[in-house]
Amino acid sequence: MSTAEAMTSPRGRMVEIADGRRLRAIPAGPDASQRPLVLLEAGSFGFSADWAAVQALLAAEGLRSLAYDRAGLGHSDPGPAPRDSASIASDLEVLLAAMREPGPYILCGHSMAGLHTRLFAGRNAAKVRGLVLVDAVMPEAMDHPVASHLVDQFNNLSKLAAWGASVGLQRPLAGALGDAIGLPAPAKAEKQEAFAHAAHNRWAAAEVDAWHVSAAQARAAPFDPDWPLAVVLAGDGRGPGARHALQTAPAEASRHGTVLYVPGANHASLLGERHAGHIVRAVLSLEAAAKA
Repeated sequence: MSTAEAMTSPRGRMVEIADGRRLRAIPAGPDASQRPLVLLEAGSFGFSADWAAVQALLAAEGLRSLAYDRAGLGHSDPGPAPRDSASIASDLEVLLAAMREPGPYILCGHSMAGLHTRLFAGRNAAKVRGLVLVDAVMPEAMDHPVASHLVDQFNNLSKLAAWGASVGLQRPLAGALGDAIGLPAPAKAEKQEAFAHAAHNRWAAAEVDAWHVSAAQARAAPFDPDWPLAVVLAGDGRGPGARHALQTAPAEASRHGTVLYVPGANHASLLGERHAGHIVRAVLSLEAAAKA
């Protein structure tokens, strides 16, 4: 049974991609617009529900956006292994073609999705009008032994979470721990359901298992310093020096780079109803910079 068949009826719609698989897509905002489409890429173990608060605020600003579930996550059908950034970028390209969304795009990636976003941007450079990196991971982080070690530890924890979900250990905790973001309903319910869902956790762990490969793929992708780029970070900017330098480096490499700090937010709550407006502000600033 696929993830889509096992979980409750999805928001959005299921879109068949070229190889017969289906991905769940959630478009939001006006039906037609000359403004860029905001593509929203969730972090590890995340999916379209993560962006519900952001999508609502983008729509209120008259911007179209698209969130989706990567292969095997949420309501989407599984995809072939490995689940690295190259496979993820390819799936997204086919999804956009099937939905007749040729661009231009503003890309927005959270956490591990910084790797996927970087590779997608490099593969589709002419269509990119800006990048928003929300507490995102950059491939250069793997140069640091501590970061590489933390990724390996997270990989082990991800496999443990996938096993726990397969035997039902996470289900009693889903209500309390499933939504650390602070999402509106029904996205909150979707997030809580996915927290305990065996297939979702298994495929999410497969993405984490490909982290080092994804980082190498993202590093090899072209980076255009003319792309307007905003880094949105939880906290007040007074974190550890090495980590702060890694996270702000993309903005410094861009000729139109900015860094936006969100005091009171954490890595997850940046996407929630309380803080989502900061991400929308970053998107609007990039749209204005692209026009200029």
